[in-house]
Amino acid sequence: MSSLSARLLLAVSLLLLVFFGATIGVLDVAFRDAGEQAQEDILDGQLMALLAAAELNDAGELFMPLDLPEPRFGSIGSGLYAMLSDSGREPVWESRSLLGLDVPFGAVPAPGVRLFSNIKLVDGTPLMALSLSVEWELANGDLRPYTFSVAESLDSFNAQLARFRRQLFGWFAAVALFMLLSISFVMRVILKPLRQIEEEIGEIEEGKRAALTEGLPTELDRVARNMNMLIGSERGRSERYRDTLDNLAHSLKTPLAAIRAVLSEQPANSLADKIEPQIERMNDIVRYQLRKSASLVTDSLGVSQVAIEEQLLRLTDGLKKVYKDKNPVITLSVDQRAEFRGDTGDFLELSGNLLDNACKWCKSVVDIKVSPCDGGGMRLTVSDDGPGIPQEVAGLLLERGMRLDESAPGHGIGLAVVKEIAASYGGALTIRQSTHGGAKISVSIPTKNEN
Repeated sequence: MSSLSARLLLAVSLLLLVFFGATIGVLDVAFRDAGEQAQEDILDGQLMALLAAAELNDAGELFMPLDLPEPRFGSIGSGLYAMLSDSGREPVWESRSLLGLDVPFGAVPAPGVRLFSNIKLVDGTPLMALSLSVEWELANGDLRPYTFSVAESLDSFNAQLARFRRQLFGWFAAVALFMLLSISFVMRVILKPLRQIEEEIGEIEEGKRAALTEGLPTELDRVARNMNMLIGSERGRSERYRDTLDNLAHSLKTPLAAIRAVLSEQPANSLADKIEPQIERMNDIVRYQLRKSASLVTDSLGVSQVAIEEQLLRLTDGLKKVYKDKNPVITLSVDQRAEFRGDTGDFLELSGNLLDNACKWCKSVVDIKVSPCDGGGMRLTVSDDGPGIPQEVAGLLLERGMRLDESAPGHGIGLAVVKEIAASYGGALTIRQSTHGGAKISVSIPTKNEN
């Protein structure tokens, strides 16, 4: 979840989920309570209709007429049931709809008290019941207790509640989807300056742009201004660095040319053949440093992919000529999935130092293997069959000027340079023992995240 837009959209989605969930819950409770209250009012109306229809017969007992205002009382299994009972809860009258059913109307309330209760039939059908106890005055003035009870099936109410819930979820899902699409569009508009900065940084890396655009929103304008100042400062520093190296290079050119002239005047011999490649290597180093410093002050701050196998073949061909007396067997294995994105000179400096050390110290075998790192990049491994490097001193060799054999030619900075170049690309260097008995040096350089 590295995208800022995705994070914002996820956060908004979670907030909408919580908010709409709470709203749906509140509306559901409110609708259910309102429905139950309406059901109670309906039952109360049915009960009042029964009270109004009740009459005393000639025997002085309470009875209900055959024709009631509500026809459902006369239909078997209609879902609306009624019963009139005496003080012993014995039925005095039952509606025709109760035929074949045993409805538990609930407890007997106190006189004058309405008692609502939720009950169930034997088959599990939910009902809402209402009971009212009264004391009916007979013709002789005596009071006789009766209980009027009505009950209605909640199937219709529950079906209506389920339909409301489906509609509620459907409405809120549609609203949430519309809001997410709207918010996504708004975020795309709001985050457009960030995408613009991302694109412009990519153009700066490719050398198509010298600086970031000014006039961005207030929150980003200072970032762009500071970034431009940093780019300008780095270019100025690199230019001064280039000038220093340029002066050094010009100072070295004359002595190198003089040495080459002296050698050309001497008769051809093996010593001159050995010195000439080293002079050429010194010239290559000077040219590389000048090219590297010059590239730092160009408009391009980007990196390109280096042709690994091609460059390694060039290096091995050159080293075979330099070490032709030893005539090492150099094997090269390059996985085409491996990649190095950076300056070609950096790659040559890094691999050149490793190969030169391996050829210098090997007996006859040098193995070069290039494979991809986990997640991309390059792992360059150089092994030889030389004396090897003890683990206890491996760390010391990564410091400038440190050498195991002071009698061997060199300045002791090769591995230190390799370590510094690898570190500048976010990589690392390790020293182990090879299967040939010599040193095995690996440099791992991951692919830089350009997003």
